Amino acid sequence: MKDIKVGKITVNMGVGESGEELKKAIKILKKITGKKPIQTLCKVKAPTLNIRPGLPIGAKVTLRGTDAVEFLKQAFLAKENMLAGKNFDRNGNFGFGIKEYIDLPNIKYEPELGIKGFDVLVSLERAGYRIKKRKIGKKKVGRKHCVSREEAIEFITEKFGVEIA
Repeated sequence: MKDIKVGKITVNMGVGESGEELKKAIKILKKITGKKPIQTLCKVKAPTLNIRPGLPIGAKVTLRGTDAVEFLKQAFLAKENMLAGKNFDRNGNFGFGIKEYIDLPNIKYEPELGIKGFDVLVSLERAGYRIKKRKIGKKKVGRKHCVSREEAIEFITEKFGVEIA
């Protein structure tokens, strides 16, 4: 029950506007993950940026299981197997950004899509975390069973061979 696993990976690309740039971002996410992205909507009003609530301004893909682990290995190769210690939060989750999608192995540049970066957010969990997500009989996960920052760093260094600076 104490074994840590990758719960999910969210690959996020914020564009800041709808239209042609958002369509390009969706194509890039579909190309690098192989899954269909969904649009993310704006939640705040910012007249100077011409955005309002409900306006699509980004796209994301959620990966689980073996797809998530395979994508994470490629993303670490794009970061040259190095992460900063500040990328981890106290709950064992971590995230990092990739400046150009062509940094991923086996991804070729397409001039019509341009150069865009994206964020990779990883949630680590243990067996039994379902009790906090289920509909009937929700419970809290005990403090001893939660993944800590140190355990997450140890898991990533052992399983994926990533160095933490």
